[in-house]
Amino acid sequence: MAYNPQDLLAAAAAAQAKAYAPYSRFKVGAALLAAGGRVYSGGNIENASYSLTVCAERVALFQAVAAGERDFIALAVVGGDLPACFPCGACRQVLAEFAPDLEVLTGQPGGPLQRRLLKELLPDTFKLNTSDI
Repeated sequence: MAYNPQDLLAAAAAAQAKAYAPYSRFKVGAALLAAGGRVYSGGNIENASYSLTVCAERVALFQAVAAGERDFIALAVVGGDLPACFPCGACRQVLAEFAPDLEVLTGQPGGPLQRRLLKELLPDTFKLNTSDI
């Protein structure tokens, strides 16, 4: 499916504006493109109990999965005013559950962007051998 990476980055930036980050003040936005063309977005949501914080990438993914989506094409991430902000390890593992071939984009809208495949960012994902269950 063809898509405009700058449009996806713009959707991530719009989600970033809605992030809840009163502790770190580091707002992140993510936009996830489903195979059917719908975009799901989310911002990071912090909590005073820091380990309960949820990253923007998982917010977007969980919204998509809750809506019934299971097939994804690309994810754009915008973090602070950084030129690149790739997903953390936990997000990489969760995303790999659904889309190991996902294209990950990062940058700022209108600026240069970086592209990687998720399997390049996390080459050895954890997989549970369900045949033994």
